[in-house]
Amino acid sequence: MNPLLQNLYTPMPLSQIEIVHQDAALLVINKPTLLLSVPGRADDNKDCLVTRLQENGYPEARIVHRLDWETSGLIVLARDAESHRELSRQFHDRETEKAYTALCWGSPEGDSGSIDLPLRYDPPTKPRHVVDHEQGKHALTFWRVLERHAEHARVELTPITGRSHQLRVHMLSIGHPLLGDGLYAHAQALAAYPRLCLHASMLSLTHPQSGERLRFECPAPF
Repeated sequence: MNPLLQNLYTPMPLSQIEIVHQDAALLVINKPTLLLSVPGRADDNKDCLVTRLQENGYPEARIVHRLDWETSGLIVLARDAESHRELSRQFHDRETEKAYTALCWGSPEGDSGSIDLPLRYDPPTKPRHVVDHEQGKHALTFWRVLERHAEHARVELTPITGRSHQLRVHMLSIGHPLLGDGLYAHAQALAAYPRLCLHASMLSLTHPQSGERLRFECPAPF
């Protein structure tokens, strides 16, 4: 967690959570930063996106995938069991498309590339993940530079796999940690922005009932 944020968290009312799309089968939400996707284990981590939706007019809402607490952007929830099964299958079978906008420290060499490094959870440094060529699970990320600035770059990140902290660890592994990342950034990158600069800006999936291909876009707030 970014130390700059430790004393700033106050629950966001549902009225400030943007519903990008809704129909009988699903909800697409622009999740704000500093909000869990699902309840945490500790008693003080029960506040989350799915609970707020369930308690404020959407009791049927079911989580399909997750975004980290500090990551903002597009997330889809199902509104019935059949839609939940189908959407979950699409994510499992990698039939969805996702893209993230991020600010990273420094300027990557080249305009685009890929990072193919296996990742695993690292209990001694909980909740961090690390690159591990022996015990890690396959993880693949494509990156593309959108803008270059004096000390940072705006990049588009496309995860092919969906490992925890994948984008954050992969960018760290090539020497470009994300700005404001309290888990992985060095001191300069951490202080460069008051939040984690990672935002789910595009999500494409197939509607679980109609079969229509849907594409949602949501600009990054940084």
